[in-house]
This record gives sequence, structure tokens and C-alpha cells, in this order.
Amino acid sequence: MSKAVTETNLPGINLIHRGKVRDTYDLGDSLLMVATDRISAFDWVLPTPIPDKGKVLSQISVFWFEKLADIVPNHFITDDINNYSHLLPYSDVLRGRSMIVKKANRIDYECVVRGYITGSGWAEYKKQGTVAGKPMPEGLRDGDKLPEPIFTPARKNEEGHDENITYEILESEVGSDLASQLRDISIQLYQDGRDYAETRGVIIADTKFEFGFVDGQLTLIDELLTPDSSRFWLESEYRPGESLPSLDKQYVRDWLTQSGWDKNSQPPELPDEVVEATRQRYLEAYRMLTGKELEL
Repeated sequence: MSKAVTETNLPGINLIHRGKVRDTYDLGDSLLMVATDRISAFDWVLPTPIPDKGKVLSQISVFWFEKLADIVPNHFITDDINNYSHLLPYSDVLRGRSMIVKKANRIDYECVVRGYITGSGWAEYKKQGTVAGKPMPEGLRDGDKLPEPIFTPARKNEEGHDENITYEILESEVGSDLASQLRDISIQLYQDGRDYAETRGVIIADTKFEFGFVDGQLTLIDELLTPDSSRFWLESEYRPGESLPSLDKQYVRDWLTQSGWDKNSQPPELPDEVVEATRQRYLEAYRMLTGKELEL
């Protein structure tokens, strides 16, 4: 197992943002995005990292950026360390967990697509029979496939939770043309990703996308169909209403919930067995989707 990378320090390279998981550096005409092994849950960065998690996030995003590039342009330029020129002194920390990407003017909304009912969608459905305010068929169980994927946008806030909004609110804030583009492209990305994943024995229950503008062109940015941005289930063990075995960080969320943590104070350290079980889920997601072992 590799030593966990919790943050990066690249002297002489301009760090412009340290997010919950990624460190982003300004390279002048492009950005360097480095996926660390930090893990977040319930809007907290946990004190315990998951070794190799950042490599999974980076390499699985590259896999999808290349596979789904015909749907919409994306910001990916390269993840080949040999193309990094002046960054080569930092190749040991960057290899496998970084990519150079185009600069984009970010659209401050998350484009969430749900193909199955679970999580916050399930909680809303139990209360009022809707998901994101849309009426759903009666009798659904936790984990059931929805009749059609639904687009449920969220406004990105600099502090605290992202805020779920209706499509109509998105339309009023960004205009009907851009709103419909975001919706249609997000659903197409989800459907093509979901259909491919099913051939590999993985169910993508839901996911989120982010977009920006590069030279005036709508462009997919950030990460793509990773175990951090999506909910992955094993098709072989999928039992709606009973068991939803995940290949994502739901395992950590479940442990935190069961630990008695109040979600309002500093999170507890994760036990070694939870760290390793989570690490294995991330590695298995990569293995199943790409058909390859992750290069560690």
C-alpha cells in the first residue's frame, strides 16, 4: 500500500485552491489538478485519509473523459508525467494522481442525475412521494430504478451545503438555453456511462457533473463518474429494498452514522479496518470499470 498523500506542496508552483480532496495549481495557461487521499463526508474532511484513493479518482476520471469525449468537450489535456516538463521534480507525488486541464469559467451549479431512488431522494420520496419536487410512481423501494433518469440541479455555495434547487429555478438563473443544455448533456453522459458500467457489472445509481466555459464553449470539468461523485453498486449483489452493496464512500458514511458522531463537531478517526475496506472498494471500482489493475 502506498503512503497516503494528504496534501501537496510544490515549491515554485502557484497553489490557488485546496478543496476537500483536490489541490489545484495555476500553470499560467492551464491548471494542475492533484487528487489527494483526503476523504470527505457530511461536508467535513475526515482526519483519516484513504491511501491510493486520489489515484483512483484521477485515473478513473481520465478513463471516462476519453470514453465520453464525443458527447461534450472536456477540460482534460494530459496525465502523462513526461509531458509535465517543469513539474518533473515532483513526479513522485504527481504520478497517477494528477492531470493538467484547461482553464474554465466555472458554472456554479452541480448537475445531478439520478437513475435510481436512494439517499436524499429516497428520504424525500418517503415523506411526500416526490424526488426533487417531481411526483414519482407509488410503491418504490430504496434502490429501485426510476422510470427515466431525472436531472436535479444544485447551487454550489462557497460555505456549507450545496443547495438543491428545481430545474425552473436553474432556468430562471442561467437562462432556458443553458439550463436545457446542462440538463440534456448531463442525462446523456449519465446514460452512456450507466449503460457501459452495466456491461462491467456495476450499477451507477446517481452522479454529479460540473461544467464551465472554455473560450466560450460549454465544457465538462472537475471529475467524472468517480466513486466520490457517484454512487456505485455491485450488480451481482443488488437487492432493492434490502441490500445496496456500494463501491464508493457510502461505506464510510454508514460507519460515521453508526459511530454516534453528531456531524456537527470534529469527525472521529476511521479505524484501520474501515480505511482498508474503503480503499479496496475504490480499487475494485476502478478494476471493474476499466478492466485493469490500478498502477500504484
